[in-house]
Amino acid sequence: MTMSTFKRIAVTNRKLSRFELPEQIDRIMEISRTASNIEKPDMIILREKDLSEKEYEILAAMVIEKCRNYDIECILHTYINVALRLKCRKIHLPVSLLKKNSGYLKCFDEVGASIHSVEEAVWAEKNGAAYITAGHIFETDCKEGVPPRGLIFLNEVCNSVNIPVYAIGGIDNEKIALLKAFDIAGVCIMSGYMIL
Repeated sequence: MTMSTFKRIAVTNRKLSRFELPEQIDRIMEISRTASNIEKPDMIILREKDLSEKEYEILAAMVIEKCRNYDIECILHTYINVALRLKCRKIHLPVSLLKKNSGYLKCFDEVGASIHSVEEAVWAEKNGAAYITAGHIFETDCKEGVPPRGLIFLNEVCNSVNIPVYAIGGIDNEKIALLKAFDIAGVCIMSGYMIL
């Protein structure tokens, strides 16, 4: 993986932000233009899976428009029917949902999967996932009390699949420098983007 292809994915969590999510996206873009330690994300995964489908759809429509304005990819999460209605061609699913909804794969240009084991990674690739997020790699407040899976796990996942792997969980700039030594496509960052 060359440095130029190393990508950053902002994973949303509106509960961490002091601002409404569309405004937070504006902040991310503005700060990434002016601060040397914050890079513009290549993609945003709209993860707000605690919302009702209707609430998620309203928010997703706004976020998709923001992403278009900033020329970054928007990937919806969990809500397959919302993605279909909004004509969003990319969706990210937990492996459990991917297993239940594999028939929908042909409706999307790209389907990503969240995995937590090597076995899930292998299954996701065999069943049509275009990429996977593997985690959580480092300690994170989002998984308080749950031990991180660590770098050995990440290496095992990378060696078990031929699709892009993105590391997630407790990732900051210092950890990014460490992770660039691994054969990953990039990183997913939640807190680092949501608390700006």
